[in-house]
Formats: sequence, C-alpha cells, structure tokens
Amino acid sequence: MGEIDEGLERAERTRAIPQSVPARLRFLLKGHKGSTKALAAELGVSQRTVQRWLKGTSAPKPAAAAKVEQRVKAKWQPRVRQRVRREAEKKGFMLHVQARFGFTSAAGSTDDPRPRSLTQQLPGSVATRLYQARDAGASQAEQEQILADALGEHYFKDGGHRAAGLGVELTDIEWIDLEGI
Repeated sequence: MGEIDEGLERAERTRAIPQSVPARLRFLLKGHKGSTKALAAELGVSQRTVQRWLKGTSAPKPAAAAKVEQRVKAKWQPRVRQRVRREAEKKGFMLHVQARFGFTSAAGSTDDPRPRSLTQQLPGSVATRLYQARDAGASQAEQEQILADALGEHYFKDGGHRAAGLGVELTDIEWIDLEGI
C-alpha cells in the first residue's frame, strides 16, 4: 500500500484501527458472533492458533498478521467510509503534500525536479478518480499521476489562467494528508 492509499485510509476513519493483534482479533470476533472456529476458518489457521493469538501466548507470523490487518481494515467503520467517500466525491477535498515535483514546459523554463510543500483544494472529480483507481488496484505511480494532473490544473495552471502547456510530475512523496475526504 502506497502513501496515497494510506492517506485515503486515514481520512476515511473517525477512530483509529486497533493496533495490537489481540484487539484486532476481538474486533473480528464480533463479526463472527464470538466464534473462534469461524474466525480461524476465515484466516486459514486453526482454532487453537486464534485462541493463542487472543491470549497473547503466541504471535502470528508476518503473513498472518498482515492478513488480520487487511481483514480489520476492510471491515472497520464501513458506513463512515461510505459517507466520507460520498462527501469527498461531491464537495472535493484538501490535499496537503510534501513531494518532489518535476515539470515539462516551454523552452527557457526550468524543468529540474524540486521538493515542495503544497496545500490545495481539489474538486470532487479528483476524489472520484482516486477512489476508482484504488478500487481497480492502480499502482502508486498511477495514483501519483492523478494527483499530479490535478495539481497541475488547479494549482500550477490556476484553472487555465496561467502556465499553458505545463506538465507536472509528482514523485518521492515524503508525506501526504487528505482532509475532508
């Protein structure tokens, strides 16, 4: 999962996802009405293994821990995530990013990539494109290009009022935050 996916995930939550394996398993158990056998079947391990993880007497291997984390993220606050997504696609969102931006433009201007910190309000159409890309399993580079195109249009070109013909490339994201998504 890349920085953009993580930014979308953070923005979609009103409460933090449980951090410890036992806490994550207790959350997942609620969906299985307390059945460790059903949870074990979902995770592809034995019932006794789930019981040991719950007690903390053993810890899952990295692959199993990742599977538990993935299941929790998929099931955490589904109604909140749907509401946040609808609002972002309708009203837009605020993007805060520190990354390296490269440019292609008219002769005589610089195209050297350089780090920048930007904050920009982006429209709902960009949120829609980001969500569709994430749902389709798009790579980090494809998602970066969506944001680069949006920043090129709404920040650097100011909606077509300046910098005609400018192309923007976004790489080396140091941090990203999506607010209002």
